[in-house]
Amino acid sequence: MPGQIFDLAIIGGGVNGCGIARDAAGRGLSVFLCEERDLASGTSSASTKLIHGGLRYLEFYDFRLVHESLVERERLLKIAPHLIRPMRFVLPHHGGLRPWPIIRLGLLLYDNLAPGRTLPATRTIDLRTDVAGKNLKPTYRRAFEYSDCAVDDARLVVLNARDAADRGAEIRTRTRCLTAKRDGDLWRLTLHDARDPAHYETVTARALVNAGGPWVSDVIDGVTHTQSPTRIRLVKGSHIVVDRIFDHDRAYLFQNADGRVCFAIPYQQDYTLIGTTDEDYTGDPASASISDAERDYLLAAVGEYLQTPIDPATIRWTYAGVRPLDDHGNGAAQKASRDYTLELDTAGAPLLNVFGGKLTTYRRLSEQAMGKFARFFPDMRGDWTASKPLPGGEIAGAFDAWSADMARRYDILDPQLVSRLCRAYGTRIDALLDGVKSTADLGRDFGAGLTEREVAYLIANEWATTADDILWRRTKLGLRLSPDQAATLAAHVEKPRAA
Repeated sequence: MPGQIFDLAIIGGGVNGCGIARDAAGRGLSVFLCEERDLASGTSSASTKLIHGGLRYLEFYDFRLVHESLVERERLLKIAPHLIRPMRFVLPHHGGLRPWPIIRLGLLLYDNLAPGRTLPATRTIDLRTDVAGKNLKPTYRRAFEYSDCAVDDARLVVLNARDAADRGAEIRTRTRCLTAKRDGDLWRLTLHDARDPAHYETVTARALVNAGGPWVSDVIDGVTHTQSPTRIRLVKGSHIVVDRIFDHDRAYLFQNADGRVCFAIPYQQDYTLIGTTDEDYTGDPASASISDAERDYLLAAVGEYLQTPIDPATIRWTYAGVRPLDDHGNGAAQKASRDYTLELDTAGAPLLNVFGGKLTTYRRLSEQAMGKFARFFPDMRGDWTASKPLPGGEIAGAFDAWSADMARRYDILDPQLVSRLCRAYGTRIDALLDGVKSTADLGRDFGAGLTEREVAYLIANEWATTADDILWRRTKLGLRLSPDQAATLAAHVEKPRAA
């Protein structure tokens, strides 16, 4: 790499940064991406873990965003069938809130804003007879059931980075960009390796993308030292994960008296994920955590519908993320748009600042970002990401049928383990399990089926360098390992670097 001039340098390893890196690399550009922490270590792993149109945005007349999101939902489901799965959502009717005909009209519009829709349409259900009403208060008698999708958010980010690297991009984690300065028609980035305090280097690129997420303004002010007319609003969203509430695989969308909504979603087989909140936030986004008030709010919001309130003792995990929303001067935080803004600065070598966005629209955002650079790279190839599968997504036919075939192929292993690996790695399960003839070939089991073989694969192929990278982002097994097991894993992961 010494002396190389990259076409594009990207600051930020969240979903937007990695999505842009993948798109650019696939167009034939040379790409460098640096991330100060781990991939998806910020907002991109602190989501509600949905790929959805944003039903509630219809109330704010944000039809363009809903339409784009629903189109993207269909595309992402096709290119990442292992990470993204269809899910039915139950919306109980609350007599004191939105009128039944208004909800029905909104859902009819929601169904029809997605051309080429493959997911089932909305239907009405009787909560007195349907299993979805079993744990709800008897006052809730009817509901709508509609379609959206669940996603493994952090793996979506990592696999975009993996595909970018497979196409030639340089992905550098634990690497902070200290300064980025224009030098004629180039950008010169000064980088610092967090794992080696004495290591600094310079990277040169023809164009720069600031995909800093909630730190986007910090990059503008403290790294590029440029000006931007766009104002950012930081909004915190918090979640709780509790022991499983419902005995079926459907999710719920609950309306709240304050106008907000709350999801209750099946999560990792044994749990229910509840969220989210919307609160304005100040301070370092890396320090965001759920407050007691937010926890109580979520418990009360779901408790309004349940026959038996949730016992706070069943909370197994909490997390919070900060959304970097384009501030259009809206009042309440929940009304701030989840749309994105791409701001191109051409006062010298081009700089693209990325504001806002959400998981569902990251691919389209990346595509439009590359459109901004078209005049600077006239020889780059055209749009391509709408139909090309992400790594592991090259699955012929239905995912469940393919997964069952994998269970037969690897019948020497626990079927639940194979099922989890199919969801996480898709067709790359064959690379992970190459040469495995017995469970002994997987090496040590650190707990919950996380083996030495999988850990080695994540370190070699997915930029995992710590136990947290593996447990909370790459595998989501942090909920299942005991503190002692996590400590054993940490000692194992650290050992290669300490040697």
